[in-house]
Amino acid sequence: MTVHPAHVPVGARILATRRAGVLLHPTSLPGHPENGDLGHDAFRFIEFLAAGGFSMWQMLPVCPTHDDRSPYAGLSIHAGDPRLISISWLRDRGLLNDQDTAALGDHELAVETACRRLHNHEEMQQACADFMAREADWLDDYALFRLLREKYRHQPWTAWPAAARDRHPGELERIRAGHRPRFERYCFEQFVFASQWRELREHAHRHGVLLFGDVPIFVALDSVDVWAHRELFDLDEHGTPRTVAGVPPDYFSATGQYWGNPQYDWQAMEADDFAWWRGRFRKQLERFDVLRIDHFRGFEAVWSIPAGEDTAVNGHWQAVPGRRLLESLRAELGELPLVAEDLGIITAEVEALRHDFALPGMKILQFAFDGDAQNPYLPHNHEINCVVYTGTHDNNTTLGWYAKLDAAAQARVLDYLGEPAADMPWPLNRAALASVANLAVLPMQDLLGLDGRHRMNTPGTTEGNWRWRFEWEQVPEALSGQVRHLLALYGRLV
Repeated sequence: MTVHPAHVPVGARILATRRAGVLLHPTSLPGHPENGDLGHDAFRFIEFLAAGGFSMWQMLPVCPTHDDRSPYAGLSIHAGDPRLISISWLRDRGLLNDQDTAALGDHELAVETACRRLHNHEEMQQACADFMAREADWLDDYALFRLLREKYRHQPWTAWPAAARDRHPGELERIRAGHRPRFERYCFEQFVFASQWRELREHAHRHGVLLFGDVPIFVALDSVDVWAHRELFDLDEHGTPRTVAGVPPDYFSATGQYWGNPQYDWQAMEADDFAWWRGRFRKQLERFDVLRIDHFRGFEAVWSIPAGEDTAVNGHWQAVPGRRLLESLRAELGELPLVAEDLGIITAEVEALRHDFALPGMKILQFAFDGDAQNPYLPHNHEINCVVYTGTHDNNTTLGWYAKLDAAAQARVLDYLGEPAADMPWPLNRAALASVANLAVLPMQDLLGLDGRHRMNTPGTTEGNWRWRFEWEQVPEALSGQVRHLLALYGRLV
């Protein structure tokens, strides 16, 4: 990778360098029967990126999820998703053997078996103990939360008996002491995840690939973060939210969007100089080189809805101290390698906040062809300090999007793109790479030319999301050379 002047902050160097990346969540990798993981296929994917000249791997949040698998409403802001643990990694390090045939086919049993075997591996056992001590400020609460969810049959914490719900010290210690093996198993999962992640990131860096993560601005009510830090959220004495998050009615929805995430108590957060947020970003920057802030406009004002409403109509805008928060983060962490998700209706105040901290915004090419030549998503209106995408995890694949356009809209797209000879999605892929935007990111589906059956998420629906995966057989042998040529052509090889 290019060597840059040492006096330029690292975050600024990454996002000020012209480069390209691919959007793919690790669960979408081939490999394990249920979902992709951090094993051999993840390493192979990094090598695929490097061969094609890509220097960024963008992912969705890698937190543990609820049963719906959405990584945007996870169980913890700090923990890694145990589904991403590679079973082959456990076998390679002697925590499983070839005789563990049942465990090798069952993820839960494999982790359980490996945890029991830990005492036979003195060096790894010590490393796990060191990890538990080093991460205790969040890990103890997380392991206890998972233990209690298991004990109370995965009910939300607000439905637990009052002693557990309200974190009575005697009750928590009784539960921990009475279920020590399960508590330690949840800690072991996080140790393994962290160990595998460290090796993955080192492999990525050796190949000139940076990791690009995602930070949802809100957290789920049923999470360890709210259970363990009730004082930082707008909750009543039983832990029930008084106000929740969403977005107001707009052109797309007459009733807005009622998300249901609890609102923060920003006054309480500001009182300790945003310690919770600083810890959150510090942990994420141990994993990732760059972070996207999902719903960045929520750092300027949030749409606050009284809890219990059926829709978002009766909410109101509530100002938040986002500028002071970003100043606090920058004071501790230096120049921030952050990308602002600034899609939708964005005010001048939000734009000013983004510009004042020099944060790149996002440009989505699938949004570019409505309206006239002033559409900000059209490539000729892009700015250097932004990230351009053909689409994101919430969009259709480009081929699926194009197929749903009427004939007039398709003709308008092709006219703008210069009547290309190539079939979709390659004309839009090329337009993204040709943009002046410093960073261009292509979803893996668009690299593979896949149709709408392969989209990752359809907002507003609850079935079939977050499950898409690719197979190596879908990757043409000539693809790496094809994209490397384009990245060289448009100056994106780093």
